[in-house]
This record gives sequence, C-alpha cells and structure tokens, in this order.
Amino acid sequence: MKIVLLERVSNLGQMGDVVDVKSGYARNFLLPKKIGLRATQANIQIFESQKAELEAKNLESKAEAEMVKLKLEGKYFTLLRSASDSGALYGSVSSKDICKNAESEEVKISKNQIVLEKPIKELGIHSISISLHPEVVTEIFINVARTVEEAELQADGTVIKEKDLEKEQPKMAAETLFEDAKKSASLQSDEDHPKGSSDSLDSDEQVKNQE
Repeated sequence: MKIVLLERVSNLGQMGDVVDVKSGYARNFLLPKKIGLRATQANIQIFESQKAELEAKNLESKAEAEMVKLKLEGKYFTLLRSASDSGALYGSVSSKDICKNAESEEVKISKNQIVLEKPIKELGIHSISISLHPEVVTEIFINVARTVEEAELQADGTVIKEKDLEKEQPKMAAETLFEDAKKSASLQSDEDHPKGSSDSLDSDEQVKNQE
C-alpha cells in the first residue's frame, strides 16, 4: 500500500515521502496513528496544502522533545523485584512498569515511547532507548535489584549475581572440607580395625576355649 508520510518515520522516510508498505503495517500503525495518509491524488493535494502547518507543528513538538531529553538523558530509575540467587526475576519488567516508575519520580513518558524489544527478566542495569519524537531519541537506565542496598551496589559497578556466587563459594568449600574430613576419619577407622583383623580372631578363639 502506498502511503504519504505526515512525519518522519525511522527507517522508512521523511515527511512528505510517498512510501510503499505492507497493508497490515499501514492499517494497524501508520493510518490509525495519523502518521500517514493513503497516497491518493486527493490526499497528496491535502498534504501539500497543509505542509507548512505540519512542518511548523513538527518543529514545535521536536523542540518540546529536546527539552524533555535534557531532563531524561542518562537518568537512572530503580525498580525492586524478587529474584533468584542466579539473578533471574520472578516475573519481568515491562514498558508499563518503566512508565509507572518514571511517573513516581515526576517524569512523564508514554509506553509507546519506550523502545523495549523484550521484557527485562534479570537483575542488573539495563539501557533503554526512549523515542520522544521521530527525530529525538534519548537513553535511560533501569536498575533492577532486590533491595535498595543491592541497587546501590549495582550503581557502583558490583554485579550482584557474581556477589551471590562469591558468598556461596566459601559455604561450598566448608561443606567439601567437612565431607573430606568424614571420609578420612572413616578410612582411618577401617585401617585401625579392619574386618577379619587379628584382634577379632583372638576374641573368637577365646570364646571357643571357654566353651
């Protein structure tokens, strides 16, 4: 389907371009969001008559997006979630979760502006792109941790999963030493009192003599 774009679309075209796209993409995205019009002769004429107004609106919205970018760029947001020792979340962090967290810190972004290919499913600091305008993109960081203390450690560069592993290693080493000690004691006992030893034979001989 041929569409005339009413604004710039990344990897597709600039305002005023006539592009050929799949019908589903046009019907489900470009047309309902008023990003484009069917490229009929009548619609192209409508665009040309409104071009100056559309360009002015685009410049205004771009300027607003640039202001928001100054507030957002490089900002860290902390989300607390339950997770296993390996760092896997019991659940996930979605675009909706990021929006709600941002709102709690008086930063307003919409779910559609968040570029998240798949939900976040593990602890750590995750880089997220925010598309504020077709020509303005910024980056924020989502610090996903189990506690505020862990979030602070991650912000300082500590990898929580590795930290948990370090905690487990001394415990595992102690358990191994304990098992080795038990085995050594068992072997020593067998050496001191082997089956069929002379002590056992002497005892059996004494019993027979008494009989």
